[in-house]
Amino acid sequence: MILPEIILIAVGLAMDAFAVSISAGTSGTVQELRSSVRLSFHLGLFQFLMPVIGWFLGSSVQSYIESVDHWIAFGLLSFIGIKMIIESRRNHDKPKSNPSKGSNLVILSVATSIDALAVGFSLAILGVDIWYPGVIIGIITAVLSFIGIKIGARLGKTFGKRMEFIGGIILIAIGIKILIDHIS
Repeated sequence: MILPEIILIAVGLAMDAFAVSISAGTSGTVQELRSSVRLSFHLGLFQFLMPVIGWFLGSSVQSYIESVDHWIAFGLLSFIGIKMIIESRRNHDKPKSNPSKGSNLVILSVATSIDALAVGFSLAILGVDIWYPGVIIGIITAVLSFIGIKIGARLGKTFGKRMEFIGGIILIAIGIKILIDHIS
């Protein structure tokens, strides 16, 4: 597999993480450099790990996971999206949950990287070594996620709570898109 193909795959896989990063940036809780780096690093790390796991599991387990992976991604993204919508309606005095910490970080990382598991299966079937593509996928996802957080932060400052609400809607829409793509 040549580098341009790997980059195209990586960019395609990173789009969910990029959209989630924009949504996270709008929340106002991922403003500082440390939070931005933590979230983008973990999104990239999971995008690296999932194809590696998929590659090692190989095609024998694919049929079991493939039948429910879209439901898992939909559920996780909808859960976080609904939380964001609820928080956009809350009083400003209450603290918001930070998508770059704790369970939110893990949920977002897993939800945006489930498709990468299938890519790992595919690469195993094709006999492609996983390490080089995995690293490229992880790096591109981390970089695009960091950029997405910064874009979201600017939108959040400009449009305030409406962007957090819209960010929640976007996460739910991504979950629905994943569900529809796999069902049809």
